[in-house]
Order: sequence, then C-alpha cells, then structure tokens
Amino acid sequence: MALPSPAGSPPPEPLPGCSVQIRHLNHFFGQGDLRKQVLYDINLDLHQGEIAIMTGPSGSGKTTLLTLIGALRSVHQGSLQVLGQELTGLTPRQLVQVRRQIGFIFQAHNLFESLTAVQNVEMAVELSGNLKAKRQRATAMLAQVGLGDRADYRPAALSGGQKQRVAIARALVNHPRLILADEPTAALDKVSGRDVVTLMQQLAQQEHCTILMVTHDNRILDVAHRLINLVDGRLESDTKPQAFVASHTQPVDGGVVVM
Repeated sequence: MALPSPAGSPPPEPLPGCSVQIRHLNHFFGQGDLRKQVLYDINLDLHQGEIAIMTGPSGSGKTTLLTLIGALRSVHQGSLQVLGQELTGLTPRQLVQVRRQIGFIFQAHNLFESLTAVQNVEMAVELSGNLKAKRQRATAMLAQVGLGDRADYRPAALSGGQKQRVAIARALVNHPRLILADEPTAALDKVSGRDVVTLMQQLAQQEHCTILMVTHDNRILDVAHRLINLVDGRLESDTKPQAFVASHTQPVDGGVVVM
C-alpha cells in the first residue's frame, strides 16, 4: 500500500513544462524484519526536452528509480508525478496507462528473435486493426534511425548497434514525451555506442521529449544537459557535464584520468 509524503501533505501541483516531478520519494524492498530502504528522500525535476544522465555505483538504486518513474513499480512513499499524473496510489491498470506514454530502451534490446525489425517495431504501434498504417509507421521510424534497408532482417542478422537502433525505433514510434534508457550502450563498442546516443540526442530534439538515461559509460556524458549522481540510494549531486567531469578527474603526466 502506498504511503503519503512524510508530512502527510497532498501531492504538489505539477510544474509547467516538467515531465517528471519527484518529492520526498522513499522506496523499500522486503517486508518486516527483512525490509530494507533503497531510496532516500529523492527530490528531482526533469523538464521537457531535457537529456539527463544518471550515474552512480552498482547497487545505488539507479535502476530502481528508473523503474519507478516508468510506472513499472508501485510508489511506496512520497510523490512521483510523470507527465502530470501522480503515480502514488495508482492501480496496476492505471500504471499500464501511464507506461503507454513512455518509451523504454533497455541494454538487452528485448527484441523478439522470431520477428523482423519492422515487426518488432510494429508491436509497439498503438493502432488497432489497421495493419497497413502500422507497417507504414514502423517502416518510417526504422528509416529515421538509419535502418530502412534492414526492415526485413531478424535480430540474429543485425549487429549490436543495429539491434539497439531497432529498440530506439520501437521506443519512439508512438512519439512519447518521456524516454527511459537503462544502460543503452553497455553492450556496444565505442563507435556503435556513440552512434546510438547521438541518434537519441537528435531524435529527442526533433520529438521535444525528455530523456533519462542510466549509464556507467563515461564516453557519453557530453550528450547530457544534466548529470545526476545517485549513491547509496541518495541523490548526491546534480550538475552540468563540465562540472561533473572536472570533479571526477585528476591530473597525470600527459593529461587527465577519470576517477
């Protein structure tokens, strides 16, 4: 059962232009004596058109926070508003309605191996009954991510970067206002990883959506407007990329090294 904010006050009014608004969010795993708190008093705003990257050590709660924002978990305590909708206290059916407005990109692609690229994208198209319209939208989105000539290829015939582009096309095909990405470059080489995040950056600008990306990949920090550092379930810092990189580097002979 979801609990109210610590002060017992009603949810705050949504801020204009704010895609995600979090106030005093706490989250727990387990019950009774095994109950363990994993997120502590998170307060965060993500604005329309903003690209935010969340960093932090493994086990710090990044994926948990991402899944809460994505309505994949129920909120335990505090206020979490996504696209103007308060998630605290929603039923599973209501959470599904919120998820339909969000684009998800995962490290493992989560593509159906038996389906072609265009069929994988079609699975996300919310047009019932009109198969021709579904195919047209899916094909157009694949072309937009540079895979127009790979629409009929199955995942086994695609490279890691191409699979991730299919996943991006699937996430964007319904023109979501919010995109959540969990380690989207972890399984990719340097060139493919850079291509994927550059593509996400370009499409975010064109679609005017908000992107929150969880990553350990220091190679892609420069695409972000903000870098959010989560440590042991607490929001430790919220900085511009230049400030983050400066505070996490130290001089060595012939250059700098990221700490």
